Amino acid sequence: MTETRLRTWTHSVGYGLATVFIFALALQNLRYGFYPLFYLAAGLAALTAAGLIYTIVSRKYQLAAAGHLLILAGLNSALLAAMFVTSTAEISHWIMPLLLLNLLILPLRYGLMLSLLLLAPTAALLFLRLPTADALTIISGAFILLAVAVLYVWHYDHMAQSAEDLAIIDPATGAHNGRFLDEALHKEISRAITIGHRFSVIHLAIDHASEATDLHGTAPMQALRRDLTRHLFGVIRAGDTVYSLNNAEFFLILPFTAEEGVRVIAERIRRTISENHWPVTGKVTVSLGCTTRVNSDTLADSLRTRADTAMHKARKRGGDSVWFSPAKPSQP
Repeated sequence: MTETRLRTWTHSVGYGLATVFIFALALQNLRYGFYPLFYLAAGLAALTAAGLIYTIVSRKYQLAAAGHLLILAGLNSALLAAMFVTSTAEISHWIMPLLLLNLLILPLRYGLMLSLLLLAPTAALLFLRLPTADALTIISGAFILLAVAVLYVWHYDHMAQSAEDLAIIDPATGAHNGRFLDEALHKEISRAITIGHRFSVIHLAIDHASEATDLHGTAPMQALRRDLTRHLFGVIRAGDTVYSLNNAEFFLILPFTAEEGVRVIAERIRRTISENHWPVTGKVTVSLGCTTRVNSDTLADSLRTRADTAMHKARKRGGDSVWFSPAKPSQP
């Protein structure tokens, strides 16, 4: 299961359970005639239901879906405002599930910040309205719950990152594993849609790789791939990533890079590889196909297809060349 799909499921379950729980509170308050609390709970349930709908609608972009912060900020603000305008201290217990929802849906930093912004005024209000012992009990419980949840989320994120690092790195070259290329492209597309930046990709293939393998053997070609990977890491910038597709091809993702930039980088890679003297094989040339994402590119397949087509066009020119493939203009 990809990270995007996992987050979609966890966000959906979190919003769904919160909606059921808060709606049950609303029905309970309606049953006993507590109409202000009924309206409050019904409004909070509507917000969590909106979060569930938003998760389903934006399921392909969960890693960069900024709407979750707005929805949860609305939930926190509504509950905080209700505590200030009503004299019912019992609703302070409603912050407990909201703290967990903040940390489940949002990145740890934002979830912790939003939770503290909810807890600080709540603590001040409870100490003003309740006996010190009662207020201290409620606030202590909330802070303990928050601390445990933060530690759990931090531990999960740390373990997930360690597992991801082991899974996505190709041990033979040190480059990223090509099996995770589509997921990485989807992340970059989601980020580009959110903040509006351009990024480009390069599909690189070693010229005459099958003939070189027949001539020199598999082990020397594996060594060549490792040497090429180290060389690529030395040429690209911080933030760019290299993926090893197979025994003769690589794929590069270059964030914040427009057409002019990717042309320059691709030409630099081609020139430095062809001018270098490589162990065993001696001279090596590569064909590079590159393209830049446009607004109509919402799927990884379109970028990979254009870059692959450009790489084959570069090969047809005899290799040791760069070809840029622009996106087709959208139909009016």
